[in-house]
Amino acid sequence: MSKLEVRTQAGTLAGAMADEAVRVFRGVPYAKPPVGPLRWKPPQPLERWSGVRTALEYAPDCPQTLEVGSRAPAHSEDCLYLNVWTPLDAEPGSLPVLVWIYGGSFVSGSGSEARTDGAKLARRGTVVVAINYRVGLFGYLAHPALTRESPHRSSSNYGLLDQVAALQWIRENISGFGGDPTRVTAFGVSAGSASISLLLASPHGRGLFDRAILHSPGAVRRLASLEDAEAAGRALGDDIGALRQLSGSQILARTPLLAPKVRGLTTPRVLRPIRDGWVMPEDERPVFKSGRLHAMPLILGTCADEGTEFVTTWPVRTLAQYRELVDSSFGASAEAALRAYPAESDADVPLRLGELFADTQFNYGTRLLAQSMAGRQQPVWRYLFTRRRPHRKDGPHHGQDVHYVFGNLSARYPGEAPEHDAADREVSDYIMKAWVQFAASGEAPWARYKAATDNHLELNDRFPSANGWRRAQLDFLDEYFGSL
Repeated sequence: MSKLEVRTQAGTLAGAMADEAVRVFRGVPYAKPPVGPLRWKPPQPLERWSGVRTALEYAPDCPQTLEVGSRAPAHSEDCLYLNVWTPLDAEPGSLPVLVWIYGGSFVSGSGSEARTDGAKLARRGTVVVAINYRVGLFGYLAHPALTRESPHRSSSNYGLLDQVAALQWIRENISGFGGDPTRVTAFGVSAGSASISLLLASPHGRGLFDRAILHSPGAVRRLASLEDAEAAGRALGDDIGALRQLSGSQILARTPLLAPKVRGLTTPRVLRPIRDGWVMPEDERPVFKSGRLHAMPLILGTCADEGTEFVTTWPVRTLAQYRELVDSSFGASAEAALRAYPAESDADVPLRLGELFADTQFNYGTRLLAQSMAGRQQPVWRYLFTRRRPHRKDGPHHGQDVHYVFGNLSARYPGEAPEHDAADREVSDYIMKAWVQFAASGEAPWARYKAATDNHLELNDRFPSANGWRRAQLDFLDEYFGSL
């Protein structure tokens, strides 16, 4: 058999050369297309094919409205595919595996982005997989009729179940691509690493992967209940049969019915994973606080400015509007919140608002997950990404470490400039070496995290260590969420 052919449980695939040293298999199916009667159903097992199936082109992205720098040819509900990059000379079962789960607030994202092309990481001695999963109304619609159809009395969380199916496919098939199925590291950004956090708390996540790297995880957010999500889902209509007859574009056009214009700082959202009683029996926070999360080594961290870009369009400009938002978000704890996030004038509002968003959506969950996994006596490494690209006077903002992780500093991504210099290349080289080392051995090249000091490594051109990133604010949030 040619080195460009790999046998899977469903049939033989033929890939191509990504460069002189790396093979790539694009558009590899891992489940049946979730179309027609399978819309809003858990992913179904893939059917076998005869002969050799070519894996030369990227598959469509799942339906979405945002531009994410994807190389996919189109959007389609037939989107449950993955891409694999692997060294040409990889022996079966020999190399660690890195599985990328994209972000995008659970409403967008692609496993075919240029910035997350896995060839450069694969050249360093690992197998890289990037998966697609359903997003938006196709991945996270709850509805009473869908709950009645389900043998588990559940609806929503289809996108999370897609990830489960993809990770199961990887366990069963990755050896043929050169990957070691006992050394699978899940890594992702934003909603992708939020998904990893959820899987660490879900019974469905047990045994799917062995290590994890979480970039800016939207972790430990309160989950909407099934009942509340069902009530919101009824805005699309009561007849699920009729809704399944609508085109994908007609469904996509109804997204604003469930998507708030201003994201709540402390309240659940319905167009993302929910507490459905089956996939997610409970919120992450009680699972983590009680030490019941799945134990494994972790690397996790955030960027220096996680929040500013998310709130620039919010209609909160004045001190009065800011205090109104804090009051509606924190209720009886509003005065304590204002002490933790003080604003004395209108000029202070943008900065405080960005900090509030960053801490409630990303920084708090990151610290709690680090504390909880360390409490399970697992090795944890925490980082803070602070490297700014040349000529940038702000940031780094949410997700701006991703280019460095894959070594694709020149890849264009909406809203980001590709300029970089020698220092950026050094930071990228350090991260790539560390991530591959972690995938291979479960160890990272800086001091392990200790909850007592809350220590982290700063990812910049000097790589200093520090302690207690935003400790006072995160302590307040821990007390607040604990009181709910």
